[in-house]
Amino acid sequence: MHMKRRLAAAGAAFGVAAATTGAVALTAQADPADPSHSAPVTWTVDGLTETEVAELEQLFDVAHGHGGEAQIIGDEAVADELRALGHDPAFFDTVYKDVPDTAVQQEGTYYGGYRTVDAIEGHLQDVADANPGLTRLYDIGDSWRKTQGEGGHDVLAVCVTAIAAGDCEQDPDSAKPRFSLIAQIHAREIATGEIALRWIDSLVAGYGTDAEVTDLLDTTEVWVVPVVNPDGVDIVASGGDDPVLQRKNANDSAGNCGDALGIDLNRNSSYAWGDDSTNPCSETFQGASAASEPETRAVEDWLRALHPDQRGEAQDDPAPDDARDVFVTLHSYGEYIIVPWGYTSDAAPNDGALRALGEAMSQSNGYFVGTNDDTVGYSTSGTTDDMAYGELGVASFTFEVGPDFGACGGFFPAFSCVEDTLWPENQGALMTAAQAAAAPYAA
Repeated sequence: MHMKRRLAAAGAAFGVAAATTGAVALTAQADPADPSHSAPVTWTVDGLTETEVAELEQLFDVAHGHGGEAQIIGDEAVADELRALGHDPAFFDTVYKDVPDTAVQQEGTYYGGYRTVDAIEGHLQDVADANPGLTRLYDIGDSWRKTQGEGGHDVLAVCVTAIAAGDCEQDPDSAKPRFSLIAQIHAREIATGEIALRWIDSLVAGYGTDAEVTDLLDTTEVWVVPVVNPDGVDIVASGGDDPVLQRKNANDSAGNCGDALGIDLNRNSSYAWGDDSTNPCSETFQGASAASEPETRAVEDWLRALHPDQRGEAQDDPAPDDARDVFVTLHSYGEYIIVPWGYTSDAAPNDGALRALGEAMSQSNGYFVGTNDDTVGYSTSGTTDDMAYGELGVASFTFEVGPDFGACGGFFPAFSCVEDTLWPENQGALMTAAQAAAAPYAA
């Protein structure tokens, strides 16, 4: 079943095209040099206008884009469909990376070592139980399947700080400034959840032994939601070493999309919602209404409970220079640090300060800093970072983790890349973000 779902989610045009490609047997070991291969790969199509990119997003899985070029995920049938529309797709990279024969597949892992949702939940509980003076674990809401009585999960958040009276409460009037982080709002962006877990573990392990970590946790609360979209991650992990390319949540109530189910939770936020896809089968389907999804509401209510409202309601109202708190949402891929706004090409009123903090973070990971226009090259409405900044005035950033190409690139980097590359290059950037929580807009 998951192979058909993966293909539909991997860029097949919906309707007739999905029906004609859905029965193709997929194998992660197909040779990309063989034009007859049926595994999804990444194709590039260039020379596009912004309108053409938007049109392709309605038909295909446009994984990435920049400057008139789109990267589209699909098999050879998808490439044929692109050619029929007058485009000239060129093979760019494999989606699936080699899982070494020597990889030890432990219980609760898939694709060489990535953890399942159940394993992540167990790890968070273990960390909280073992470190009562440093951590608090919260259930902040439910996944869509749980609201339907179809299994599902709680959405979990952990607070890490040297806990004193009043710390780690879900109340915006906190004594300490706060840094908040979310990951895997898009389920298939699997390295992001692992980075979030390593961030938690490094803070707990470093308190009392690492001066920088100790100082941070003595003065700042760090809050993390490692998996915003647990139902989607269940779907991804169901493929094992051939993971499913599920981006959205598991809400299958919005029409007959076959296996291309779900709502894009990063187009569903309540702030500036409504200018993305209305096609339920699109990978960027925004949902029937703003914050329609339980996962979206969980994260938004959590952000409101953590961060004081420090900005006016007008688009051009800046957060004051003495505003506090920083928010980061981890995505894949592109090696970008993206600053608001996503929904408009207008500069955010705190644009200069946001870019300055972005550049400070970039000193660690080397990522390019800019707005959507500067980086991915397209607008996005209803995103979490626009909500956190636009509604609350929190200094907000999207990290697009990992390169476009190679073993450590794309949505499914080799697991070894997390420990060897993706986590080390982002650890310092996250530390810089957290250390700035007291005064992110200060000159």
